[in-house]
Amino acid sequence: MTTQLDPFDRHLSYALAAAHRTVNQLLNARLKKHGIQIEAWRIMECLDQSEKLTMGELAKRALLNPSALSKLVDRMVSDGLVHRQISTADQRQINLLLTNLGRMRMLQIRQDVEDEDRALTEQFDMQDSALLMQLLSKLI
Repeated sequence: MTTQLDPFDRHLSYALAAAHRTVNQLLNARLKKHGIQIEAWRIMECLDQSEKLTMGELAKRALLNPSALSKLVDRMVSDGLVHRQISTADQRQINLLLTNLGRMRMLQIRQDVEDEDRALTEQFDMQDSALLMQLLSKLI
């Protein structure tokens, strides 16, 4: 007797979407205790890694569309996590920077994100984990 595969099981795009959903749910559960959405964490991580980013640069790096980014940044400004600064290079551009509170929160959040990453990579041996990263990087 042969086992029949679910039609979705044949599609790489479905497997990637299902894996993404699982990873997002696990990470979201960890970030919930900080009152932070995954998208806000990505923004904070991007800002912590760079001196100054324009909204366009940040949208691209944080994997958000510009309108969603603007709304989320407005909330983060209200929460005191980030602030806007007029670019010294181009007065028409606005740079975003983490506030001191944002940096402190980022350190707390980063630990939970790193713990979740460790839990994910422990599901693979080191070779498979490195291979997975390499393969995903090709898609990106």
